[in-house]
Amino acid sequence: MKKAVYFFCDDPFDPVAGNVLAAVRHFFSPEETSLLIDGLPVLAWSSPSGDLFSFVRTLKVVSHDYFRYLPVMTAHFSDCDLAGIITWHEGENAPDAILTTHTTGDVDSGAFGPADPECMRNLLLAMEQGRVEEGMEDYRVVTEATHWSGMVYGGGGPDRILRYPVPLLDIEIGSSPRCWSDDRAARVLARSLLSVFTGDGKEVRNILCAGGVHFDPNFAAAALTSWNGSAFGVSHILANQWLVGGRYEEETGPDKLDRCVASIRGGISAIAFHDNLKGPYKDRFRALGERLGIPVVKHQALRSPEKIPWR
Repeated sequence: MKKAVYFFCDDPFDPVAGNVLAAVRHFFSPEETSLLIDGLPVLAWSSPSGDLFSFVRTLKVVSHDYFRYLPVMTAHFSDCDLAGIITWHEGENAPDAILTTHTTGDVDSGAFGPADPECMRNLLLAMEQGRVEEGMEDYRVVTEATHWSGMVYGGGGPDRILRYPVPLLDIEIGSSPRCWSDDRAARVLARSLLSVFTGDGKEVRNILCAGGVHFDPNFAAAALTSWNGSAFGVSHILANQWLVGGRYEEETGPDKLDRCVASIRGGISAIAFHDNLKGPYKDRFRALGERLGIPVVKHQALRSPEKIPWR
């Protein structure tokens, strides 16, 4: 039996969480449990295969108040295999009409939460299947670079990321009021949450992605790519801006990268960096690949995965 827990802000401040939870309740009818968080009973649903899914309503977005919610998470949900925060995405230059997810980490400081590439891939595949079934031709399923919104909203220092031992994903709809209130998007996310432990039988080859922009289309495409019975397992994506901000070219860079790799369940089978990444950063990843004995390739190689010299 595997366990997943999902957190939903039960306040209109979050324009997405309530819609997705309503869809979960409509499709799966989770039952109330005796566990209360913020005075609200936790909901639970068991799949036919015996996997347990918990749905937690909170008065604030979890990552916006880690001081408050981290003790709750560690006390009640440390034995989960995956956790997710259902929320919205916005930003001045953010793409619209997206279904997206990202791993948790503060790249600047080298504080990386656990990551499970296989579960993340299962989620993305389910989101893509749902997008097609709902006829959402104007939407895209995309990956987002690793970050932690707690750094922006006052959730605490990056050390708090390391105190929760469960892979934690932000799972989002973006990036405008039109999309936040789209019932189709809410339905897709609701169904996808229950598919994180359901794979398609392919051998997942975990990769570490580096460089590029926050929503890099090359890494997003790789997350949905399969070939000859294999598939990429994308997890941490270290965007160019965070590598530069974290000064990964300096002597602390290798240690930060080691911590990143150690946080990825199953390790990594390859490293892919964006070709626009500057030389000193490319050298860091080449050295990491040499130490690990794995191939290091440019992002263009992700389009022909059968040609990557897998070891």
